[in-house]
Amino acid sequence: MNKNLFTYKKSGVNISAANKFVNFISNISSKKRGNKKNANIGGFGSITNLPKDIKNPKIVACTDGVGTKIEVANLLNKYDTIGIDLVAMSVNDLIVQGAKPLFFLDYISINKIDLKKMKSIIRGIIKGCDISQCSLVGGETAEMPDTYEKGKFDIAGFAVGITDKKKILNKNKIKKGDLILAVPSSGLHSNGFSLVRHLLKLKKINIKKDSFLKKELIKPTKIYVKEILNLVKRNLLNGCANITGGGLADNISRVIPNNLCAEINLTKIKPLKIFNWLKTNKISDREMLKTFNCGVGFILIINSKNLIKIKKHFIKKFKPYVIGKIMSGKHKVKLNGKIDWS
Repeated sequence: MNKNLFTYKKSGVNISAANKFVNFISNISSKKRGNKKNANIGGFGSITNLPKDIKNPKIVACTDGVGTKIEVANLLNKYDTIGIDLVAMSVNDLIVQGAKPLFFLDYISINKIDLKKMKSIIRGIIKGCDISQCSLVGGETAEMPDTYEKGKFDIAGFAVGITDKKKILNKNKIKKGDLILAVPSSGLHSNGFSLVRHLLKLKKINIKKDSFLKKELIKPTKIYVKEILNLVKRNLLNGCANITGGGLADNISRVIPNNLCAEINLTKIKPLKIFNWLKTNKISDREMLKTFNCGVGFILIINSKNLIKIKKHFIKKFKPYVIGKIMSGKHKVKLNGKIDWS
């Protein structure tokens, strides 16, 4: 072959490496399902059957990424958990409407294909799909030299779920007098990392040498699929909210009907150690509540008579607790008191 000829590989795109990565995904996905071959991976599109036990099926779709938590993964050279984050950010949105995740697709764009790094990410995605009881059916890998700096990449996820029309959680089910429960988060989840990283830079903190931060900042997002779908199946929920970007107020307001108000007692919230640490770094209460989940990863809105039944579906670490009540009011969310950061 003439070495002077221009090739795609010389421009920075290695199709051979991409094909090896696709084969890896196909093999690892098939093993997880006990199949000899997963026909979806590597094709042009994925075909999935709709469950036959749903009389009036409605499709729900979500997409999200993990933001600048990717930069923490780069700093720690640890990529086996951000795939879990990626799945969590989409499936935790699906279940807000009572939908069961069916399948997941990923998009990875990178400066140059690094098989070791990307295999680690995919293993995390597959683990997230297993926890969510859904399938990784395909995705896209884009090698983009010049668009990304050396070692840089981004990931996005796309989840599709299904629910019965009668099981959809909508605003109409939420009534005055309903209780508001906080389900604990596992940590920061995947929000607020630009502020966290800015803080680390200003304070010149090396997270590789800080055992607490090293563990906390890469901890994967809690996936609430199993617990929430068990509650939906038993008609124990009137509404719920995934607490992501925007914090408590912004996310809860999205599910509250007009003329009702979610009154939250902030003194009831139990912040985790990572949020207590953040608060010691001159971040206002307002900024904390707007940027982080502050220890509340998911919100349940329920009839008070179902409280004991609901708690039985959660392990101790993620046991929900009452932080408020649905009342009449023009403002959809009212935050009372202050969080105890001690």
